[in-house]
Amino acid sequence: MAISLRRYTDITALIYLLTERRITLLDPQTWDDRNDSHYLGLYRMRKKLKTVLALCFTRASETYHHWRVFANGPSGICIRFTQELLETARKHPGICFGNVKYLTLKEMQDKEITVRDLPFLKRYAFGDEREFRIIYESEKKNVRKLDIPISLFSIDRITLSPWLHPALSKPLQGFLASIPGCRYIRISRSSLISNERWKNFGESARKVSGGI
Repeated sequence: MAISLRRYTDITALIYLLTERRITLLDPQTWDDRNDSHYLGLYRMRKKLKTVLALCFTRASETYHHWRVFANGPSGICIRFTQELLETARKHPGICFGNVKYLTLKEMQDKEITVRDLPFLKRYAFGDEREFRIIYESEKKNVRKLDIPISLFSIDRITLSPWLHPALSKPLQGFLASIPGCRYIRISRSSLISNERWKNFGESARKVSGGI
């Protein structure tokens, strides 16, 4: 089944992706969730690998949480990818990918964990993130990042931050569309926190007899 993946990041990462036509996997040791980075560190040590890199996406629809945590502020953006991204990534040596599984402490206690599970486990409290990961591993190469060439046709849509001032949205859309190969990518500003249709529904609220 085809899946749609969203990557929340910032405008500088987007410009690099569009101009270089590459996605970039990085060392997870810098991640905010220390439980997460610990498991990937264990994975590297147990498999005697020199390198483990990762890139995270979500399978969830647009949420306030994803914007605020992963793409906060007016420079945040969301890139929605098609299945073609994974078809390209899987051709690169050392790549694997999959959905993250979210487990409670009790479930972890009762479950027999294997080393191959480690890159795709996370605590239950993070479950709403619906994370999907691309992992790169190597026994021989010691690198801190990996660029994987992609086709711009693997990008379904680019959404600009809901905190971006509306007056800046059109010029930014024009700039992104001017990057070679990006003319036909759908680019729009998120209306998550200020949507006129949603507001109009409220305007049409009617009084109930005998009350407000």
